[in-house]
Amino acid sequence: MQPTLSLVPGASHASSASIADTANSQGVHDTLRHGVRSLAADVAPAHPLQARLENWDDHREMLQLTLQRQMFGLHMPVRQMMERSLVKQSVVPRSLGGFTRPSNLHLDILLGNDEQIDVADVLRDRVETADVGDFHRAMEQKMLKS
Repeated sequence: MQPTLSLVPGASHASSASIADTANSQGVHDTLRHGVRSLAADVAPAHPLQARLENWDDHREMLQLTLQRQMFGLHMPVRQMMERSLVKQSVVPRSLGGFTRPSNLHLDILLGNDEQIDVADVLRDRVETADVGDFHRAMEQKMLKS
């Protein structure tokens, strides 16, 4: 994405389709592995609002990084991206993360999503609602492995 100061992502959605990702060694669409594919359905025009909603989070993040770069210099967006990548890699135990699934509160804070309630926060899958494990036993096993 190009750095821009627009608040809302553009409504333009480039329509292009290719069978390169489902092609076999001869360059032909592999129907047995990927099923029947219609390029007409892939190129079909979508509503402009759909393109805006799909790009909303990426555009908001790009706007935030662009504003930080203009106000504080290049180091600020670079630092933010480094912090996000480190937090994404960190392992959060179930007993500290969330009640149903390991959540990454640090990443939510860095992205600005800590004050939002999504559908995934309210409607939980029963598979994800497993019992919280014993933190001390997990750390003990981790120490014995290393």
